[in-house]
Amino acid sequence: MGQKGAETRTRLLDATQELIEGGGYFGAGLNQVIAASGAPRGSLYFHFPGGKEQLVGESVRRAGQEIGSAMAELAGAGSSAEEFVAGVLDWLGERLEESGWRKGCPVATVALEMAATSDPLQEVCSEVYTGWEAALRELLGDRPDADDLAVTILALVEGALLLARAHRDREPLRRVRRRIAVLLR
Repeated sequence: MGQKGAETRTRLLDATQELIEGGGYFGAGLNQVIAASGAPRGSLYFHFPGGKEQLVGESVRRAGQEIGSAMAELAGAGSSAEEFVAGVLDWLGERLEESGWRKGCPVATVALEMAATSDPLQEVCSEVYTGWEAALRELLGDRPDADDLAVTILALVEGALLLARAHRDREPLRRVRRRIAVLLR
């Protein structure tokens, strides 16, 4: 694929990610993706012959990797688990607020809407969450409760993002941050 093709593919993925985060799977219709990306309709099917399911799956995977990279950068700063989680919550809160409360978790909406009806999308969502859990587990070190704690932290963060978005207020993120700090002691 040439540079122009790679740029078109990236524009399609970018547009899909924006639409999914703002309106979920059903808010990211192919016509909206084409309009938002400026790509010709034929390019969509050339780059994503599996149609919308493939496009959304790759977009969710890519968004998950972007968040995972941000998490890795925060973890690489040599912070404690408590400082790491606080940094992730702050970063996600800023991202959410700066987007006008549209950019919560790029995986959650698709997981809620499609995991029961689309095996490929369920697998992608599971893959992303598994990666995030593994990153948290690694940060927790050799704690005997690391597996349970990693899942608990992820669930608390996801829930806080949902509540923050619903309330258009970062207070749920701050409250979860305080509770996680207690769990990590």
